[in-house]
Amino acid sequence: MKMVLTAFIGNASFCSIFQSLAAFFKTNLPYILAGISVGGQYALIAIGYTMVYGILRLVNFAHGDVFMTAGLICFYLSLVTPLYVSLPLTAAFTVLLGFTIEKVAYKPLRDAPRTSAMISALGMSYLIQNLALYITGGLSKQYPQIPFISRSVTIAGATTKMVTIITPPLVIILVAALVALIKYTKIGMAMRSVADDFDTSRLMGIKIDKVISMTFIIGTFLASIGSMLYFTNYTAIVPTSGAMPGLKAFVAAVFGGIGSIPGAVIGAFIIGICENIIKGLGWTTFSDAFTFALLIMVLIFMPSGLFGEKKTDKV
Repeated sequence: MKMVLTAFIGNASFCSIFQSLAAFFKTNLPYILAGISVGGQYALIAIGYTMVYGILRLVNFAHGDVFMTAGLICFYLSLVTPLYVSLPLTAAFTVLLGFTIEKVAYKPLRDAPRTSAMISALGMSYLIQNLALYITGGLSKQYPQIPFISRSVTIAGATTKMVTIITPPLVIILVAALVALIKYTKIGMAMRSVADDFDTSRLMGIKIDKVISMTFIIGTFLASIGSMLYFTNYTAIVPTSGAMPGLKAFVAAVFGGIGSIPGAVIGAFIIGICENIIKGLGWTTFSDAFTFALLIMVLIFMPSGLFGEKKTDKV
């Protein structure tokens, strides 16, 4: 009899917990969906950070501003061309911008101390922001409405945009394609070699400049796709629009283990979901603070992140 009573109490407790979780998910479903969507968009930005760092050991602080510039490029192109032309052109011009930044700001400092490259990255970030300020006059620009992904849909009673549904599978497809490229192609093998040992790869005849350029091309292409998804939800574009998403994507890369592509993606989804749940709980003021508090905790307790490799410097 005692065993039956204990089992009953246990089942009742389990049912209570299940009902509480179900109620929580039902109440916060719009925020969870928004978190999954924005997490995927952060992931596409974070991959650029983690790839560049993996090869150059450089935090490309201008990457968030390239993301913002992709939004402005699409806005101006959409004024003179139809969307089916302006969207691919946006990706092409964004890639060209990333390629140019690498050649102008980073290549001349290839053999300089890392501090010099970091200062150059910060300078490029502010240069892009100020150019955007000059071009736009500081006025907010409205991102063009992309017909299919801007359409509203209802999921379990929660209203959201189609971009929320499209983002996770699209991110998975793009990441799977990137991982396949890195694992099974010649340029991917070169990337892995350079990331493992930069100087030895150079001595072995690997074309370092080509590898680094390809890294920037891939990173900025993914950032351009991320901008199309992100600005579909947050349509106002100002010169500082890339600052906060860029910082959060960087935190995601550190949280997942900077240099690890799967880690960056998982970290981005965790940050996106958590910050939106915090908004759902009514603590909107602290949603950004959570991201940076998480960064501090990761650096204290897991300096190499969730999937980062622990490396020791050889003496």
